[in-house]
Amino acid sequence: MATGTEQTYSADEIATLLARDLPRWRFEAGTLRRTYRTAGWKATLMVVNTIGHLAEAAWHHPDLAISYASVAVSLSTHSAKGITAKDFALARKIEAVVQWQPGNEGEGLDGTPDDPTAAYIRYD
Repeated sequence: MATGTEQTYSADEIATLLARDLPRWRFEAGTLRRTYRTAGWKATLMVVNTIGHLAEAAWHHPDLAISYASVAVSLSTHSAKGITAKDFALARKIEAVVQWQPGNEGEGLDGTPDDPTAAYIRYD
């Protein structure tokens, strides 16, 4: 298993970590990938900006494919030519923030109303 940020994981290690920590992500074409479905362009832009903020703060930059109602994320560590701990750390953070549903936490944050005009992310 990789112990440093620049050591790459094997395909078996990646499969184990994805199954354990990120079941909606996949390993494809040498990258960790996930597509988020949104309710439309405004929500897509919010997801892109969220991922952009997290990536910039972490100084690790994903490739994004953006369309009207989806954002596809691809992560790899180019300098290591593979998947490293950095990729998994950023994928976990992206997943936690983008999939956060405040109405389920009982903290007074209700989340978006059940109204198509306020629709945001299509939660898995």
